[in-house]
Amino acid sequence: MKKTSIIIIALCLAKVCSGQPGSIYHKGWVDFNKNGKKDVFEDPSQPIEARVADLLSQMTLDEKTCQTSTLYGYGRVLKDELPNSSWKNQVWKDGIANIDEELNSLAYNSKAKTAYSYPFSKHAWAINTVQKWFVEETRLGIPVDFTNEGIHGLCHDRATPFPAPIGIGSTWNRALVRQMGDIIGAEAKALGYTNVYTPILDPARDQRWGRVPECYGENPFMIAELGKQMVLGVQEQGVASTLKHYAVYSVPKGGRDGDARTDPHVAPREMHQMYLYPFRRVIEEAHPLGVMSSYNDWDGVPITGSHYFLTELLRQQYGFTGYVVSDSEALEFIYKKHHVADDYKGAVKQAIEAGLNVRTNFTMPGDYIFPLRELVKEGNVSMKVLDERVAEVLRVKFKLGMFDHPYVTDTLAANKLVHTKASEATAVEINRQSMVLLKNDNNLLPLDAANAKFKNILICGPMATETRYTTSRYGPSNNPVISVLEGINNYLNSKGNKAKVTYAKGCDVTDPTWPESEIILTPLSQTEQAGIDSAVAKAKQSDVIIAVVGESEKQVGEGLSRTGLNLPGRQLQLLQALQATGKPIVMVMINGQPLTINWENRYVPAILEAWFPGPQSGKIIAETLFGDNNPGGKLTITFPKSVGQIEYNFPFKPASQAGQASSGDNGYGKSSVNGALYHFGFGLSYTTFEYSNLKIDKDTYYPNADVQVSVDIRNSGKRKGDEVVQLYLKDEVSSVITYDYDLRGFERVTLEAGETKTVKFTLHPDDLALLDKNMNWTVEPGKFRVMVGASSTDLKLKKEFTVKSYE
Repeated sequence: MKKTSIIIIALCLAKVCSGQPGSIYHKGWVDFNKNGKKDVFEDPSQPIEARVADLLSQMTLDEKTCQTSTLYGYGRVLKDELPNSSWKNQVWKDGIANIDEELNSLAYNSKAKTAYSYPFSKHAWAINTVQKWFVEETRLGIPVDFTNEGIHGLCHDRATPFPAPIGIGSTWNRALVRQMGDIIGAEAKALGYTNVYTPILDPARDQRWGRVPECYGENPFMIAELGKQMVLGVQEQGVASTLKHYAVYSVPKGGRDGDARTDPHVAPREMHQMYLYPFRRVIEEAHPLGVMSSYNDWDGVPITGSHYFLTELLRQQYGFTGYVVSDSEALEFIYKKHHVADDYKGAVKQAIEAGLNVRTNFTMPGDYIFPLRELVKEGNVSMKVLDERVAEVLRVKFKLGMFDHPYVTDTLAANKLVHTKASEATAVEINRQSMVLLKNDNNLLPLDAANAKFKNILICGPMATETRYTTSRYGPSNNPVISVLEGINNYLNSKGNKAKVTYAKGCDVTDPTWPESEIILTPLSQTEQAGIDSAVAKAKQSDVIIAVVGESEKQVGEGLSRTGLNLPGRQLQLLQALQATGKPIVMVMINGQPLTINWENRYVPAILEAWFPGPQSGKIIAETLFGDNNPGGKLTITFPKSVGQIEYNFPFKPASQAGQASSGDNGYGKSSVNGALYHFGFGLSYTTFEYSNLKIDKDTYYPNADVQVSVDIRNSGKRKGDEVVQLYLKDEVSSVITYDYDLRGFERVTLEAGETKTVKFTLHPDDLALLDKNMNWTVEPGKFRVMVGASSTDLKLKKEFTVKSYE
């Protein structure tokens, strides 16, 4: 009966939109302003600029200001699931720029739970209903931009879920990221969303920072390459992609998130080469329609109040043509946290004049709109500035076709388009390719499911039965989750394996006094000791131990930076007790940050980094441990040995990460831990690879030329596997100090045992460029060294070429 009702409602809506006597809907156009004629802005055949100008000329101050604010959706700010008569008394009676997270049943927010999120066709119908109110009940009928998060799948009830972005980055697979973007864009389109907040382009340079799992990694080139593919995938589905978080957001002082989130200590050249590089490249090459301005400052100026960042760089230099939306409370921070404005109105004036188009916060949109109207009426914000900001919002709405097709055309199709078998298969493959093998002494892995050697398997650790890490504030909700314990049991049963699997939790993720216990050690309670003793007793009866340890979503994430990076709680003590039994241990890490697992690396024979996988977690980890999936992922962030080494990452300036000599005069001495635990680009496999025949097509180039590079890669082992071939470039001598060497190419290749493939790279002039003494991007004459290998420190082959001056 419920399904029939939905179909009837959908048909009625379609009938209304088809054009009837007295209707605003006509063949090929909509009479948005209800004046009975086809205005320029209503004519799809007219140029977008003409349509924007025409609509803007008809707008009142109230209507213009309504296009500068976000209305957070149901369960966040909006109290009504669907339009009602009270909306005529709300500020959005004159329209609104966008509605965020509308009816998506946001994860872990009971207030946002709604009957209109699923089935998917019901959501599409509900979005149409909301859109229909704005089109028909406001004077000019300007459609709403429906925005939503989407960094690892669309933030919607039962949409296709993907692993955390740090895992997505570990795939090093552009094609898969492009497919993921296609899926997110297609699902958004089918559900009625028109703008997705993805990707995050922040380089995660401080491993303590809480949002490391939401980033692709620490290297700007790799981030730009994957981010570009995400934007292209989303936007080719007719949905806008909005980049996060512009700019210099990911290095708050000391990695502190939470209430800090400010004061990055970044020099100008480093800012452009490291933190702005991904944004510049993605904007220039993929043309996203949205950018989110961050709430931090740079060099004493809040980004959201900076004309330099929001206009000069973003629009004039990078060529951005979309609209800028503020991160939540970024505008309020201008006066509340940064104290560079006297009051709220002062912050509004700074932001809109800097280039902010749309303010977002978890309060009613009128909180921003009414002060803005006052500023314009007082002459403190010019109508010219307001018109520019509104025009930039309208331009995006025209580009997205909202004025030509304001509704989801086929709401029932959503049931067939969202979370399909094909999209689930892509998500599973991304999960598989995100697995990173960190250690495998004596080829302990893969475990042989048919081997009678392992008759008794102990699965232990606090993450073995956890599931909440698969879902976040910024991803899909309510999908069934397979825990690691369940996944291993399912796998062995499917293989007919008769091994006895036992389980012991051993300890919780954290102890009762954590995080204070990281600086003040406390003895184990009787309960904690009993938990470890129980795991040890079961370990003694087992042939192999699979210890699933790490962090949950309560230890890492937005607002959850850490001061230490060891395994939290009693997990190391659990591992030490298990190791003392003499039984082989496979450690599976489920975590969001690179952890300082020094003891574990020395004494545990096999370590698999799984990051935060999607809901397929247990299935993928089981396949990897038992060899159906040969791990080929590589690290996109450096694992330090100690937080005392931070900043410690890749790329770096010459000698900036050099160790100290073990002895000597003049103050040099053995006083610090040197080197990384695992370097950028590192990852093992169940097979081996050989590199040969590195070629550069010429010895000498002009500054504007492309450089062609090729190398042969051979699977020299006995099983099929993936290798991520990485190309690094070193500028031998330069007018300013450049990074010691940097990533400038990568390709993930699949090889059968014994198979050889030739991998080709093209270095563009931008890959060779530096910011010279005058802060101009320049390719300088001189020698460059190409290095190709399996990681940033495992460089197999090297070759040089020369850039010469124009004759």
